[in-house]
Amino acid sequence: QVQLEESGGGLVQAGDSLRLPCAASGRTYDNDVMGWFRQPPGKEREFVTAIRWGGGSTAYADSVAGRFTISMDNTKKKVYLQMNKLKPKDTAVYYCAASNSMSRKAMRYDYWGQGTQVTVSS
Repeated sequence: QVQLEESGGGLVQAGDSLRLPCAASGRTYDNDVMGWFRQPPGKEREFVTAIRWGGGSTAYADSVAGRFTISMDNTKKKVYLQMNKLKPKDTAVYYCAASNSMSRKAMRYDYWGQGTQVTVSS
């Protein structure tokens, strides 16, 4: 089993930055891809970014490419989502997730955190 916990969400102004950490515990070695998804109010969950354990490969949604960066701290078993130049459309509940393959589809991810709310005001 894998347990994931996101934190770092909050209320920010457009143009601000936030860093979201996700702490992982359990048998993470069988789930060597960590991803971030988000669900805006009233909309479906959507892919944000993903990274292979060890940081060798990454993927980004077009909507966040150039503004968001995913990274890992292997020693601490943490994944980070650095969000810059935030926009009101980035407002959503952000989830970290674990998968055994690189994918942009939520159904390919086996474990999920509870989510953390990010609200970006105009």
